[in-house]
Amino acid sequence: MEMECPPTEFPHTTHMMDRRPRKRPRLGWDVPQLPKAQIGMFCGQDVGNVTSYAPSDHTSSLFVKGVARNGSPPWRDDDKDGHYMFALGDNLTSRYKIHSKMGEGTFGQVLECWDRERKEFVAIKIVRGIKKYREAAMIEIDVLQQLAKHDKSGARCVQIRNWFDYRNHICIVFEKLGPSLYDFLRKNNYRSFPIDLVRELGRQLLECVAFMHDLRLIHTDLKPENILLVSPDYVKIPDYKVSPRSPKDGAYFKRLPKSSAIKVIDFGSTTYEHQDHSYIVSTRHYRAPEVILGLGWSYSCDVWSIGCILVELCSGEALFQTHENLEHLAMMERVLGPLPQHMLKRVDRHAEKYVRRGRLDWPEGATSRESIKAVTKLPRLQNLVMQHVDHSGGDFINLLQGLLRYDPSDRLTAKEALRHPFFTRDVHRRSS
Repeated sequence: MEMECPPTEFPHTTHMMDRRPRKRPRLGWDVPQLPKAQIGMFCGQDVGNVTSYAPSDHTSSLFVKGVARNGSPPWRDDDKDGHYMFALGDNLTSRYKIHSKMGEGTFGQVLECWDRERKEFVAIKIVRGIKKYREAAMIEIDVLQQLAKHDKSGARCVQIRNWFDYRNHICIVFEKLGPSLYDFLRKNNYRSFPIDLVRELGRQLLECVAFMHDLRLIHTDLKPENILLVSPDYVKIPDYKVSPRSPKDGAYFKRLPKSSAIKVIDFGSTTYEHQDHSYIVSTRHYRAPEVILGLGWSYSCDVWSIGCILVELCSGEALFQTHENLEHLAMMERVLGPLPQHMLKRVDRHAEKYVRRGRLDWPEGATSRESIKAVTKLPRLQNLVMQHVDHSGGDFINLLQGLLRYDPSDRLTAKEALRHPFFTRDVHRRSS
């Protein structure tokens, strides 16, 4: 859920604005339990999937006495980017108490909160109070509800518990999970995962994406940050690839998750198959070639992202570490071979500058010597994998070559990938 980005300027309102607390509909959770005779003093309206209540003026004193312990915090203005301002220990409605901040991104913030009703910790995504982010949040809620309706066990995707609108912020309540795969790698000094763990993670990821694709949904932003371990528990084991004389204390131990169970999160960019697919999607390192070349995209852009993720889990490093389109395409050619002529001939007007005389304009079009060096130092896919994999290397390379085919029509589907020997041979080994 963590994602760094440049701040977006949020226009301040005039300095003459009234600073007093604004009147707002009170959520049902903010309302003290009243005798039945007094319930008629409230008028209800739907907010999310809970009911809010607006007190009439002559009943306002009931709230002063009734919510002293679990009441709302003082009104605070949002920051300049539209983020909700809070203090640890604040109530977020009378039901939730803010315990800690878990992350921040373009969308807003994620807070760990105590749910007084269910007696458990939850993760609440508080979306920035800006129209486009509020609209995106409503789309995400719709997708989450669709997924929950078809995934009764809740084993594939993060589960939405609730949602509500609080002080002009859409708040989405999720089950609390463990760290993201990216955070786990980072705290493990970017050490690679064993191939058997990569297999288990890959299987679950493909099952989730196949499930989404069956519902005509495309995630469009798969990356290690958006895949969470269900449990935060881990064990430490010796890392024989690191010298015991390493200057870092404990550097010759590495972490392994106790459980390989994962769930996919962040459906704010998810789109339905029938919608417009001409705009740019995916975080840079996991972006498919057809997206960069402006050829349109579909389900297979998720599959490309999975291929990049599996290489990263196997090696500990992102496969394509770049922030520029031409360099990114040149890196693809270095690792996977030349781009197909028929794709280069159909590039849109924005990508024409990356092609010259029917081939990628590289290294002629490179912006610097450093860029050329960054591409040249990359190994071929087979060599990269074999640096890290002791067994199952051949099957794994073959799977990756299917997930990372340039032409999206030739790329494996998620369901086809699940039938690949990399997964099925392991099943046979365990059953024999």
